[in-house]
Parts: sequence; C-alpha cells; structure tokens
Amino acid sequence: QVQLVESGGGLVQPGGSLRLSCAASVSISRFFDMGWYRQAPGKQRELVASITTGGSAYYVNSVKGRFTISRDNAKNTVNLQMNSLKPDDTANYYCNARDARDRMVVDYWGQGTQVTVSS
Repeated sequence: QVQLVESGGGLVQPGGSLRLSCAASVSISRFFDMGWYRQAPGKQRELVASITTGGSAYYVNSVKGRFTISRDNAKNTVNLQMNSLKPDDTANYYCNARDARDRMVVDYWGQGTQVTVSS
C-alpha cells in the first residue's frame, strides 16, 4: 500500500519561505516521476514542479527561480523549497508519485497541505 504524507505547509508572509516534504511509505525509486501539484479555491489543480528518477526537473513558469524540487532516495522523500512566496502561491499542495505498471501509469496522491501567503 503506497502512502504519501505531506508536511511543511502553513501561513507565511509575502516574500517568505516554506519547505514542503512528502514522505512515501515505500521506496521512491519505483516512481519514475514525483511532483507537487496545487489547487486554489475555484481553480483547477496544476502541476507546480516534478522530478524524475534521473533528477530532471520541471517547473511551471510562475515558480521558476523561486521553487526548487528535490528527491532523497535514502529517506524516501521529495521536497519542495519555496522562496519569495507570493499571495498567488496560496493553495492546497499535493504530492504525486507516478508508477509504471503493466504498461499503465498509476498515480498516487497525498492528502494535501495548505499553504497560505498573506500579510
């Protein structure tokens, strides 16, 4: 049973920083891609950042230069360092892990952690 547990969300002032962490109940080496999505009220869930097993990272344009994604295979975690936070970054952030099984992609999700950027 795969479980993803997020932590690190909270309330921060504009310009501040937060570090989100996602801990997996299994070895993350099985996931060819892991990432962070976010969903703000009334908006669709969007991919914020992702990272492959090889370390290739993707960032949505709005967070480039501010957010950094990393994966720690020894600790089975994927982290998102968020700097220079803006009110538009306010959302519920979800950890995602993608596994390839029988030529199908299986997505696993965490429960989410709230990030609120406000003065």
